[in-house]
Amino acid sequence: MLLPRRSDAVLLDLDGTLSEAGPAITAAVAVALAHVGHDPLDTHALHAFVGPPLEDSFLALGLPDDVVDEAIRIYRQRYDLLASPLYPGVPAALIALRAAGFPLALATSKPQPFAELVVEGTGLAGLLDLVVGSDRTGGRVNKADVIGLALTGLGHPRAAVMVGDRRHDVVGALAHGVPCIGVLWGYGGADELLAAGATAVVSSPAELVALLTG
Repeated sequence: MLLPRRSDAVLLDLDGTLSEAGPAITAAVAVALAHVGHDPLDTHALHAFVGPPLEDSFLALGLPDDVVDEAIRIYRQRYDLLASPLYPGVPAALIALRAAGFPLALATSKPQPFAELVVEGTGLAGLLDLVVGSDRTGGRVNKADVIGLALTGLGHPRAAVMVGDRRHDVVGALAHGVPCIGVLWGYGGADELLAAGATAVVSSPAELVALLTG
């Protein structure tokens, strides 16, 4: 899918796209897995937890539902929401996109209350027009669900674009006919993103701004 000649809204993933969440997430996952008696995972396997819905990642290990619930409980006790600094260049990029007239919405798999806490704690609140996270009780489970609500909240823009670092960002966007730009400073890598259908990949926040405003 090609990028529209002029996008009219930008949706943004959080972990691995705006914030360097990997160390905090993988540390909490390791503690949770040890608690439920699962064998330790290597670094690559732990990084697979950064981005996708947490429950899905634990279920993918073959854990029973009740063990997944316990692992998530321990994870949330251990995980430090505010230990994920913004990537260098991200604030400047968001400021530049807003100055260029783009409405900006966060579309993250993090639960809605946690997403709001991170946005406030990292100073993103003043740079985003909308924050949408997951809400399993409300039926907002996967990335496509989150992106759908973000599009609704932005008034169904005609030429929105998603920005993310993992394949589920791409797949969720394409479910709504929205192209996705993959970022290479996160956890997916070019092969994963392009295989999933990303329209383009960028290596820096400044390159993202140039692509969207050029």
